[in-house]
Amino acid sequence: MMVALIGFSQEKNADKKPKVQRAEKQLLRQGNDFYKQPNYVEAEVQYKKALQQNSNYEKANYNLGNAIYQQNRFKEAIPRYELVAKTTEDKLAKAESFHNIGNALMKEKQYEKAIEAYKNALRNNSKDDETRYNLALAQKLLKKKQNQNKDNKNKNKDKNKDKNKDKNKDNKDKKDKNNDKDKNKKGDDKDKNKNKNQNKDKNKDPKNGDKDKQKQPQKPQPNKLSPQQIKQLLEAMNKEENKTQKKVNAKKVKGRKIKQEKDW
Repeated sequence: MMVALIGFSQEKNADKKPKVQRAEKQLLRQGNDFYKQPNYVEAEVQYKKALQQNSNYEKANYNLGNAIYQQNRFKEAIPRYELVAKTTEDKLAKAESFHNIGNALMKEKQYEKAIEAYKNALRNNSKDDETRYNLALAQKLLKKKQNQNKDNKNKNKDKNKDKNKDKNKDNKDKKDKNNDKDKNKKGDDKDKNKNKNQNKDKNKDPKNGDKDKQKQPQKPQPNKLSPQQIKQLLEAMNKEENKTQKKVNAKKVKGRKIKQEKDW
């Protein structure tokens, strides 16, 4: 994708425009010399000087666009080419301007606009093979870009789908986990109630006796004596009773008042 300088050979329809003065042509030549070195910065300065003297100088506008383009200021170069394409009546100059517009747009990866620019160039010069090649390249790059955008869109869609799927799976796992937790809790509560009931039933089990009854003091059972023990007990009681009776009788005798004889 080359850009070309416009020299001084194209003088078609020159009589319809203001005549370019010698000083302007001299500045244009100086700019071209710097451009070929290449010294694009100084070439830009000379072209701008020429335009200060004649703003309608097509060759200076076109070559200024080239000097700016070579400094990678593609967006800034486009208006210079557009001005020439709009004002020139020379179809070849118009074709070259559209060609360079296409080149600048390609650098900016604006392939659709570049395609249109190359088509306009071919409308003015259908024999330009370089423009035809650049057009095919722009169409190929545009298709590639569209496929990439489509793939990226599908990837993002699949990514979001997988993300939502994982999210739903996590929510399901969390829900299942909570359900299992609730089931375990219910099972523990059920086991606790079962153990509680078992303990309650155990307390009332006839084999074990009622806990409440076990806590109450038991009534003393009457002593059960053998017949021989009863006989011995009765004999001891009789003996004790006889002793007691003798003591009572002794006390009665001792207590009687005795008549005493006086010895005076």
